[in-house]
Amino acid sequence: MKDLVIEVKDFRKTYGDFVAVNGINFDVKQGEIFGLLGPNGAGKTSTLESLEGLRTSNGGSLRVAGIDPAREPRKLRNVIGVQLQSAGLPESITPDEAMKFFCAYHDVTPRFDLLERLDINEKRNTQFYELSTGQQRLLGLALAVAHNPQVLFLDEPTAGLDVASRVELHDIMRELQANGTTIILATHDMAEAEEMSDRVAILLKGQIVSIGTPMEITATGAGLTKVSVRTQDSSLSDPGITFPAVRQRVSKDEYSIYFSTDIAPTVSAIIAHIETQQDTLIDLRVERPSLEDRFLEITTTGAAQ
Repeated sequence: MKDLVIEVKDFRKTYGDFVAVNGINFDVKQGEIFGLLGPNGAGKTSTLESLEGLRTSNGGSLRVAGIDPAREPRKLRNVIGVQLQSAGLPESITPDEAMKFFCAYHDVTPRFDLLERLDINEKRNTQFYELSTGQQRLLGLALAVAHNPQVLFLDEPTAGLDVASRVELHDIMRELQANGTTIILATHDMAEAEEMSDRVAILLKGQIVSIGTPMEITATGAGLTKVSVRTQDSSLSDPGITFPAVRQRVSKDEYSIYFSTDIAPTVSAIIAHIETQQDTLIDLRVERPSLEDRFLEITTTGAAQ
C-alpha cells in the first residue's frame, strides 16, 4: 500500500459565525491525482489554503507529507508546489526573472526547459502584465513544478487555456504522477476531473457528500443510463413499444434512445425484440451517467453517496 501523503481528519474552518468547512475527513496516497470538487462556497478554497499553509484550521488536524501546514510553513514550502487561480506575481516581472527567483528560493537550477515546453519561451523577457491570461497560467504552472514538488496543488489549472495547452498540462500531470508526485486538483471542469482523477471528493456546504473513484460516484444515485440503438429495418421506431426499466424514449438520427434505470433487462429485451422482428442490429451504445451528471444531481438535491 502506498504511503499516505495527505491526511485530513475532522478538519473545521470558520470565519466568525460562518462555518466554511465542517469536520471533513479524507486521505490521499502517494502518486494519486485527487479531485476536490464542489460549487462556489462549498469549502474547497478554505481546505486548499489550509493545506497550503495559508490559513489555520479551527479544529481537527492536517498533515501534508507528515508536516503540519500551520506549524511548519517553512518546511512545507520545500515539498509543495502551488498553482493558484491568480498568480500574484509583480506586473513588471518577466518569466525569465520569475523562474530564476523561484528556483533560487528552492535552491534548484532554473527550469527554462519548462518555459520552452509550455510555449512561453518566446515571451521569456516580456513583463508579466503583457502576457495573455493563458500564458500567465502556464507560467504559474512552470513555477509550481520547477522544484519537483512532492505534492502539487492545482486550482482551476486549465481555465483560460487553449486546447493544445490543456493537453500539454495534462501530459505534465501524468508525468509527475508517474514519478510519484501527489496532485490535488480543484476544478469546475467535470470532464477534466473525470479524465484525470484517481478519486474525487465532492464538497457541499462545508461537508463531503460523496467520495470515491469517478466510476464509483457515477454508478450511484438516480442517474439514468443512456442506451442508443440503430437497426437496419427500424423495428424500434414505434414509440408504443415498451421495455423494462425505461423511463424515457426519444428518437434522433435513426437511433432509438432509451434512458434506463437498469440496463441489463432493458438491453436484453431490446435485443430479443430485434431478433423477434428478424431485424439486424447495426449499432448499440450504452453510456453511463457522467461525473458532471452525478455532480449536478448531488449539488442540486443534496443527495449523498
